[in-house]
Amino acid sequence: MKKIILIIAASLTIMGASNVSWARVKPKITILATGGTIAGRAESATQAAYIPGVISIEEIIATVPGIKNLADLEGIQICNISSQNMTQSIWLKLCKTIDSLFTTDSADGVVITHGTDTMEETAYFLSLTVRHDKPIVLTGSMRPSSSLSADGPFNLFNAVALAASSDAKGRGAMIVMNDYILSADDVEKSHTINTDAFSSPNLGPLGYMRDGLPHFFRVSGVRHTTKSEFDIGNLLTLPKVEIVYGYAFSDATAMRAFAENGTKGIVIAGVGHGNYNREYAAEMERGYKSGVRYVRSARIHKGGVDSAAEEFDQRHPVSGLKSPQKARILLMLALTKSNDSNEIQRIFNQY
Repeated sequence: MKKIILIIAASLTIMGASNVSWARVKPKITILATGGTIAGRAESATQAAYIPGVISIEEIIATVPGIKNLADLEGIQICNISSQNMTQSIWLKLCKTIDSLFTTDSADGVVITHGTDTMEETAYFLSLTVRHDKPIVLTGSMRPSSSLSADGPFNLFNAVALAASSDAKGRGAMIVMNDYILSADDVEKSHTINTDAFSSPNLGPLGYMRDGLPHFFRVSGVRHTTKSEFDIGNLLTLPKVEIVYGYAFSDATAMRAFAENGTKGIVIAGVGHGNYNREYAAEMERGYKSGVRYVRSARIHKGGVDSAAEEFDQRHPVSGLKSPQKARILLMLALTKSNDSNEIQRIFNQY
């Protein structure tokens, strides 16, 4: 009897230790810091002007109470810049770093702290090029870390909580700002200074964060991450693509200069339903014959662009719901695969 009791006691001890060990397992989240307002500092707590990208990721993490309870955190300083200075080489570095972290099982999710000016572009690029289903979450702030009511700490808390959630898998790259979860394919910065600065003008947010938990409304319906066909692992540069803005009696000089200086693709941020004038059309005819490919987008935030339009050449693909800046990224990647306009349109239809 005594021997049986000892065996049972030992078993319970092992089970208890196992349960304790299991309970302590937390997701591994890597925070990749790139700078921006969330890493900025002003001279006073109420001053609007500030210097971005001066605080390290370790300092940022230290400002967020309870964040280490969410996950085992590692911080990597990729760069420390304002996001208007984002470069193609940093994009490629982010993509390859995330791929390495996920391939080696070094992280269960990634959070990227980023300046808000080009955050939507980085998010979309990563959603198209990181071919894993683990969460990629970008966040930042509209007020510097020294502000009286800085929004960065809570945004970062929510971003880590989202990346640590099993519900975040397979949803593509996301942005978390002001409690909203926003999909990379539709998110835009829609206010220059307000803390409620990001929205999804056509499709609405994916969901919201509350009490450290994600609540989802919908899923992204376009191809991304594991379903993406774009493999840039061996690329050092991407095809050069620029954007030309449309407006009343716009001049085609800039468009011509782009075409004559190595640009492979041009996105037209057209008026109305992505329309452009006859001077643009004449220049596009010349450029098309020399191998430049054009995509028609719109400077309007809602509604998107389809193939029904005024005086529109059907050889030029349309962007669908993608903003000019998103269309530029997709055209860059499309041109790594094909220069055929029909194939480019197929890619725009699916992504």
